[in-house]
Order: sequence, then structure tokens, then C-alpha cells
Amino acid sequence: MEEVGVVTHYFNKIGVAVIKVTGNIKVGDTVHFKGANVDFSQKVESMQIEHENIEEAKPGDDIGMKVEQKVHENVRVYKE
Repeated sequence: MEEVGVVTHYFNKIGVAVIKVTGNIKVGDTVHFKGANVDFSQKVESMQIEHENIEEAKPGDDIGMKVEQKVHENVRVYKE
């Protein structure tokens, strides 16, 4: 697995993680969240930058992504 980002914030009420992207992520990719209390995979259904839907995120982007489980800051994101 290749590390493609790290969670910098989580919005509990809406279930959205903010991810600082360090690799390429596309809609349709399967990503894996791994941290102290988190270890799960999910398919990327959609991503946003500043409330605008995007198809691909590149290193340096800060994206919002709906996640299936609660995540915390510093959880690593890998592409499977």
C-alpha cells in the first residue's frame, strides 16, 4: 500500500474527514485508513475542495471526503 495522505480534521456531525494529500487519489480508488484506533478500507465515492466536487486530488491538496467510520487527526491514508 502507498501512503497518499493524512487526516488533519474530522467533522463528527457530517462524517467528513479533511485529508492533506501526499499522493494521487481518484474517485473510484479504494483507500485504507490506519491509526491507533482506526483500521478500515472504503471506496472513494466523492471528494471536494472548497465545496467543489473533484475527480482527482494531487499532492498538496486539502480535500474533504465522507468516511464510513470516525477518524482522528494524524490517521494515515493509504491507497490499496
